[in-house]
Amino acid sequence: MEEAAAAATKEENQQVLKVLEALKQASHDLQSNPTPKPTESNSIKALLELETESDSILSNDPYLSTLSHHLTYLKSIVDSLENSKSTRRHGLRSFLTRRVTTHEISRVAGSIESEIQAWIDRECIENLARALSSSSSSSNDNNSHSSSVDEETLIQMLVQFEKRLNQGFNHELQDLILKSKLFSELESVLCNSEHSTQVREQVAFAIAELIRFNKDVFVGQVLMGQMIRALISMSSPSSLKVLCSLIKSIKSPLVDEIESNGDIFDIIKLLKSDELSIRVMAMNCVLEIGYFGRKEAIEAMLMKGDLIRILVELQRGELGGDLIEVGKWEEEESGGVEVLGRRESVRERRYLERHTFASCVARFAVQLEVGEGLRQRERRALKQEILKRVREACVSDAEAATIVAEVLWGSSP
Repeated sequence: MEEAAAAATKEENQQVLKVLEALKQASHDLQSNPTPKPTESNSIKALLELETESDSILSNDPYLSTLSHHLTYLKSIVDSLENSKSTRRHGLRSFLTRRVTTHEISRVAGSIESEIQAWIDRECIENLARALSSSSSSSNDNNSHSSSVDEETLIQMLVQFEKRLNQGFNHELQDLILKSKLFSELESVLCNSEHSTQVREQVAFAIAELIRFNKDVFVGQVLMGQMIRALISMSSPSSLKVLCSLIKSIKSPLVDEIESNGDIFDIIKLLKSDELSIRVMAMNCVLEIGYFGRKEAIEAMLMKGDLIRILVELQRGELGGDLIEVGKWEEEESGGVEVLGRRESVRERRYLERHTFASCVARFAVQLEVGEGLRQRERRALKQEILKRVREACVSDAEAATIVAEVLWGSSP
């Protein structure tokens, strides 16, 4: 009986959600075009139809009471405007009255849209939190018969949540997220290997969007939790893409956390993966760590992780190469982009598309040179360490000379 009642309630909420989504668009259109002829406006007609049926549609939900009041007020404004038109009065006073009334219709339409969006946000956040919690409970108990949403539905809910966050900061939405403890639910699913990789990746994208939504509020939960280790252990292109995004957003504090946990070495190991897409994303992570990492993190990469030897091997491989081969150091026409501190031509971009790890040692050196994590004297010392390790890793003097030249030319002296 309880399951049947819950299903009925869910179905009812879905119907209300569809109605309110349509009316939100109608109220949005009305704001930009508050027509002086309300009886001819489809947007106003739709809203007034809801006002007529509000007792049956809105009365059961206390969160929609304010919306009902706004609809009643809109109806009174429209009636007033129609009555003033029926008197066929002309002149400045009548004109100003119509302008003021039209402006008020636009204002009320904005309030209606806000109330509808607030209801939709509340419903979506609560549904997502319940779905994540149910999913976690089911995965932790193999004998559980509790109802939970299927993976496809959960992924759709997560995608919708991302789209909502991407619309920009909203204080009421943030309050809903915090009250629902949604971040903890997301992290729980991400860190649970019983869930499919696809679900965990989508959860990771949602968390990254949360950080962009308001870094100051949610970054602490990232640093204190286990999600960074979970992203690295997943070792998928998508999880590493999210890790790169988080490093860009949180910067040195996140790199410090990665270094203190010893996770830098796991990232470096992924540069040897059999899957090219994983190697590429691991390289991106290494470059981001090079840009934001402090001395301790960079030293760990160079001296304990043997990063330079691995980069030299990648550059030596079939997807490697040297950008100097395509005239890297020649003067280029305007319109290119910066690579290794120089202007990149169309020809060079095409070369990089085919040779993903071309000049990767110099590219890493440049990140240290122009990055935010190192002091000037630390940059000089680490640059010398890179040159030393390049000479040790190269199999010939010619190879060493080429890479050393790229490191020296690619970064400032």
